Amino acid sequence: HAYDRRQRQMCIRDINLSEKVFLEKMAQFFNKRLNGYEEHQLNAIDGAQEFYPFTASLLPVHNKATVLDLGCGTGLELEYYFKLNPTAKITRVDLSEDMLKALKEKFSGKAITVIHGSYFDVAFEKNRYDAAVSVESLHHFTKDAKTSLYKKIFQALATDGFFILTDYFAQTEKEENFFRQELLRLKAEQGISDNEFYHYDTPLTAAHEMQALQEAGFSQIKILAQWGATCIIKAVK
Repeated sequence: HAYDRRQRQMCIRDINLSEKVFLEKMAQFFNKRLNGYEEHQLNAIDGAQEFYPFTASLLPVHNKATVLDLGCGTGLELEYYFKLNPTAKITRVDLSEDMLKALKEKFSGKAITVIHGSYFDVAFEKNRYDAAVSVESLHHFTKDAKTSLYKKIFQALATDGFFILTDYFAQTEKEENFFRQELLRLKAEQGISDNEFYHYDTPLTAAHEMQALQEAGFSQIKILAQWGATCIIKAVK
C-alpha cells in the first residue's frame, strides 16, 4: 500500500531503515488511518489524481449498472463514477468498519450495499455484476490466494462482465520474492503465527498478476494504462 511505498523503495535499494516495521492487522491499520486517508491516497501515490478518475471511466455507464468493489476504503473512485453513472448500484466490501461508515455517510442516497468483511471469505452472488473493480487493495496477497479470489469474481460477473484492477506491481521477480520473504521474516521476528492478514506490501509482478487472472478463467487480459509501478489491468469474462 502507499503507506509502505517509500519504505519499499528504500528496502529494494538495500538501504538500512532507521525505523523498525511493526506489523498491524489489516482492519486495525486502516481504522487507525481513516483521518487523512483520502488526502494521502490522492497525494502520496504517483498518478493517483489521474488513475482514480480513469478507473471510474472504465466502469459501465448504462442505467442501474451493477458493480462489485473490493477493498473499497472510503470510495475515492466512486466520487468520479457517480458523476458518470448516478444510477449505478454498488456492492462494496472492506475489512475496515470505520472506512465503510465514512463511505455510507459520504454517499448517502446512492444505491450502495456495504459488506464488512474479507473479500476472500464473503460469498458473492453468481452471474450478478456487470463489472468488478479493485483499487490499491490487492497488493498484499500471494498468487495462489488471488487466483482463488479471481475465480470467485469470475463467477460473480454476468456474461461479458469484466474486472478492472488498479494496483501497483513489483518490477521484477526478485523484488516480488524479496518482499514476500520479508513479510515472513517480520512475522517470525514479531512472534506472529496466526493466519490473519497483516498490512505489508507484497506485490506480484504484473505478469504474475495476469497469470492469476488467466488461471481463474478470464480472457482478454491486458494493461490499459500505467503510472510508474501502478497499472490498470482489464480482464473480461
